Amino acid sequence: MADKFVVRQKKPGKQEDKSVVMTLRIDRELQEEFDALATKSDCSQNELMCMAPCYA
Repeated sequence: MADKFVVRQKKPGKQEDKSVVMTLRIDRELQEEFDALATKSDCSQNELMCMAPCYA
């Protein structure tokens, strides 16, 4: 497992074949951290939340 959670840009032309919709409840503080990271990295919160389980 990597030591740091690294946010990388999406690869051009890469499209997801399948996706599902999920509802997730998280602490407001964690949501605010995702929001700040999304703004800083120019990624959506959704993109970051999809990356996080792969990292974990």
